[in-house]
Amino acid sequence: MQRIAIVDPNEATRESLRGFLLSVDFVWLEAECARYEYFFDVIHASKDSMPDLAIVHLDSDKQRALQMIGEISVKYPKLQILTISKDHQALLLSLQRGAKYFLTDPVVLEDLLSALQRSVGESANNSGDSGSISQVSGSFARQVTQSSVIAILGSRGGVGTTSLAVNLAATLASDPDNRVALIDLDLAMGDADIAIEVDGMDNISIADLARNIERLDMNFLKRALVKHAPTGLSILRHPLEIQDMAVIHESHVERIVNLLKISYTHLILDLSKSLLPTDLMGLRLADTILLVAQLELSSLRNVVRLMHLLNNTQENLGERVKVVVNRVGSEAIEEGISLKKAEEVIGKAFYWQIPNDSKAVMAARVAGQPLVKANPKCRAQQSIYGLAQSLSGKPMAVGTDLKKSPWSLFGKR
Repeated sequence: MQRIAIVDPNEATRESLRGFLLSVDFVWLEAECARYEYFFDVIHASKDSMPDLAIVHLDSDKQRALQMIGEISVKYPKLQILTISKDHQALLLSLQRGAKYFLTDPVVLEDLLSALQRSVGESANNSGDSGSISQVSGSFARQVTQSSVIAILGSRGGVGTTSLAVNLAATLASDPDNRVALIDLDLAMGDADIAIEVDGMDNISIADLARNIERLDMNFLKRALVKHAPTGLSILRHPLEIQDMAVIHESHVERIVNLLKISYTHLILDLSKSLLPTDLMGLRLADTILLVAQLELSSLRNVVRLMHLLNNTQENLGERVKVVVNRVGSEAIEEGISLKKAEEVIGKAFYWQIPNDSKAVMAARVAGQPLVKANPKCRAQQSIYGLAQSLSGKPMAVGTDLKKSPWSLFGKR
């Protein structure tokens, strides 16, 4: 928990800053002060439980505020100071006097959260925690861990994109070290909240967040997430009415994802097949893109087309793509195309293979549970578990030999 003290003689901006801080569950607002001349005494009085960060709004009296910053930085050199102002010159002067970070006014929540992250990392370094942000104790250690954004894109409809998104997200969420959110970006026809039963079906959707994007804070965002209690997975639902998808723009997706990255170790983006601007934003924000295919001609042809598109983006998104072939071994789907031939067609090796396990998958869906809870020992779930481990950079469980498994990165050719 990061302890914070703030000083701002302006009641309106102080209230706004307080509201931001109270919406963040990993900080403790230890002290507030309305007079610059008293803030030094506030810090001195709390020397037995020194704040980790002092936030100073400069604009009520810049000269007095800058003088105070100089005094505090000399007396308490380990206390980090963040300054806020509309005046860029004042912000530069505050850095010269000893401030560590600055924000321009009006404050944007994402920028404040980013500054808090940097402050925690610096506190960890100063306390001798081997320089690792992740070694900060308590729940906040998970908050500042680098978040992984995984976008899941289908090569066509019906290849199992949502099933993979839901089951991968639930598998990751079942690890107590992870905090996972699934964002349903199939805005017109999404059904992630149907694939597994979740609490709070009356919760707001991504469309409500878009309508209120200017006042979006962490409290509002968390209220929008429905929870799958058995795994701890959080889901941000698609619009309840199809016409509401029109209010959602790519900038909304960008802000929502960036805010969620502060609190979650993994974000899974279930994209639509339409490549809308919101989908393209999801692809740009992703660290990893799982492109889901099957061993049939139309799916493989679309893999080639999608790879061509992604390789020619400004960000060269093709480098982030990992092709996952789903339902391997299904006689109803495969058209006599071997894995080796399929890789020759798409010009890229498959990253992972998931076996056809239709009975287990359908039974889990009817039960409203992910495979990790409904049938954790089935072949499909064992493969998805391996995929989750691989994406997280974790070793497989003892006794698992991927080289003998036809459903993995090292599968049969």
